[in-house]
Amino acid sequence: MGLNRFFAAFAAVLALGGLSAPAVAQPAACTAGQAEIRPLQPLVIQTPAGARTFQVELAGTPRQREVGLMCRQAMAGDRGMLFDFKRPQPVAFWMRNTLIPLDIIYIRADGRILSIARNAQPMDDTLLPSGGVILGVLELRGGRAAELGLLPGDRVAHRMFKPQP
Repeated sequence: MGLNRFFAAFAAVLALGGLSAPAVAQPAACTAGQAEIRPLQPLVIQTPAGARTFQVELAGTPRQREVGLMCRQAMAGDRGMLFDFKRPQPVAFWMRNTLIPLDIIYIRADGRILSIARNAQPMDDTLLPSGGVILGVLELRGGRAAELGLLPGDRVAHRMFKPQP
């Protein structure tokens, strides 16, 4: 009974996170994506090496979070998609219907990076859990977090995060 409750709770978290299961697409036939979400918003990550600036799409609705970067063919190094979950919660992402490798950066409500799933592989259904309670997720081009030296504990500045004093 306890294990069944765990799986039921985990399925509920996935559903809340917008991770319903659309059919798996073949890369050449992938058409389930969404147009770029405008307007782009500024986001800055403070690292020991300095500030890293991005322009991000904000996925704030359940449908925008569900589709995310599916079917996109490329992503510029200074772009990303920020997922706003509206309330702190554990989440897990997968790469179903995602054609490009991504770094998935899990961010706490105070704007601190909790964890990073580096170089998540395209079209992979493996769940990549946050490892704790987060408010947002930032997806960047795969390998970009390593290029910039991003680490857990680095601070993300965006209007959705409220830094603690």
